[in-house]
Amino acid sequence: YQRGLVVQPTTPLNIGLLLFIPYRTLEQRVFERLAQEGFDDITVAQGRVFARIGAQGSRIVDLAEQAQVTKQTAGFLVEQLEKAGYVVRTAHPTDRRAQLVRVGPRGEAAVKVGAAAIEEVEAEWTAHLGARDVQHLRRILTQLREITDPYA
Repeated sequence: YQRGLVVQPTTPLNIGLLLFIPYRTLEQRVFERLAQEGFDDITVAQGRVFARIGAQGSRIVDLAEQAQVTKQTAGFLVEQLEKAGYVVRTAHPTDRRAQLVRVGPRGEAAVKVGAAAIEEVEAEWTAHLGARDVQHLRRILTQLREITDPYA
């Protein structure tokens, strides 16, 4: 602050922050839409674990690793999601000691709402940047994922 005004940085923002700011906006819009559609009982922390559930289900230890939280935290969040009907736990088909977390019926409905919100935001970004630049951005970010996403 300088005399009540926000001082703009004199150096460009780093790429990580430039990637995070739009993501944060997208995430906020998704949660707003979820709340409007009656899914107002899911937290950001729960959503970040929920978003990592694989198509065939995921073990809690894997969800914890991917969400970068402890196994205990992931277990607690999954328990909350299960109580709210977003996920179900089933026996692991090959490991009797493990359980798989799968998206439940309420979770599937929430995914559809979230996907619609994401489509809306991406359409706004495309209108602002132009289709060519969005395609270029997607291509570059997909390439960057090759060296930044160990779960890809």
